[in-house]
Amino acid sequence: IILLISTYTIDELYKYKELIYVGAAKLVCNYLLIEWLYTGLENFKYITIRTIFVKFCYVIGVFLFVKDENDYLIYYILLVLMVVVNSIFNIIYAKKFVKFKLNQCNIRPFVIPFLILGLYTLLTSMYTSFNVTYLGFVSGTTEVGYYTTATKIYSILLALFTAFTNVMLPRMSVLLSENKTEEFKNMINKSCDVLLTFCIPTMIIGIIFAPEIILIISGKGYEGAITPMRIIMPLMLIIGYAQIVVVQILMPLKKDKAIFVNSICGAGVGIILNVILVPLLNSVGSSIVWIISELVVLISGQFFVYKYTKIQIPLRKTLYNLLLSFPIVIIIIMVKQSLDFNHLIIFIACSIIILLYCFLTQIYILKNKTISNLTTQLLITLRLKTK
Repeated sequence: IILLISTYTIDELYKYKELIYVGAAKLVCNYLLIEWLYTGLENFKYITIRTIFVKFCYVIGVFLFVKDENDYLIYYILLVLMVVVNSIFNIIYAKKFVKFKLNQCNIRPFVIPFLILGLYTLLTSMYTSFNVTYLGFVSGTTEVGYYTTATKIYSILLALFTAFTNVMLPRMSVLLSENKTEEFKNMINKSCDVLLTFCIPTMIIGIIFAPEIILIISGKGYEGAITPMRIIMPLMLIIGYAQIVVVQILMPLKKDKAIFVNSICGAGVGIILNVILVPLLNSVGSSIVWIISELVVLISGQFFVYKYTKIQIPLRKTLYNLLLSFPIVIIIIMVKQSLDFNHLIIFIACSIIILLYCFLTQIYILKNKTISNLTTQLLITLRLKTK
């Protein structure tokens, strides 16, 4: 209702009313996704198979039906259909586990958590989604194009760690319910080890090779997205830690009010900085707003985590990891500037070198037991499959 009223009262939205009508289907079907059911049941095989199938169909649809820039409505319909189809599959498959009976539904125990976590989600959108809308109002669609292009590769990469965090959530809840506090803390340490191993080389590649990545993703004409992308890449580490703090610690602890306060802090800072920075710096301003807002959320979340559990973000370990990455950063920058060769080949070769360097550093210098154990388990599994 709010969306439809806004569409007819705000001129900037009315221009895109057809897109908003299509998006309403996503809004309606979103609550039918019930992804939390399969996450709670740890049925990740179903989630993976369904996601691959739906996204494969989406990619085929894009190639078949999207021919030029005038087909943006078809493109958006295909995006929305992913949510609609996923929700249909989820509801049908859910009948294997639950029966839907509204007359026996007691919602009273869920009202307060729903309101708190619902407001948390709404406030979080103030520095993740609202900034895109505000940027469009203030600076126009070109700057929105630069900003959303800059966030594409970051969003894809972060989705991998987000999937890991979602897998960890039910396991962490079980450990707490069984009072296995030490094992809970060990799992948090392992999550931090995985985060550092995954995010630092990704950040380095994203910052150094932003021009090449933007060219691959969007082609020529999007050079304005290079600086926003370089600003956004450290969010890999910031949001990664924030997910550990909120999803793996505060949520299993059922500290909903602390999560709500976190979102208020992030939203407040996001709105204020949007008003100040975006009119002056456009897409660069939006990137700065996002990174500062997420940093505030992380600091606020860490305050509550330390209050309840005495667990701290491993800042010393993080700084040590970053310092060890400096030699490879300097070498890669020198190589990139000195070689007059195919940019794509340099990008691929240097990316492989960075990944290998960071991996070997974790194994032999930092003695990262989590990564060593995972590597050993992977090698054993591959050998067994080969036999």
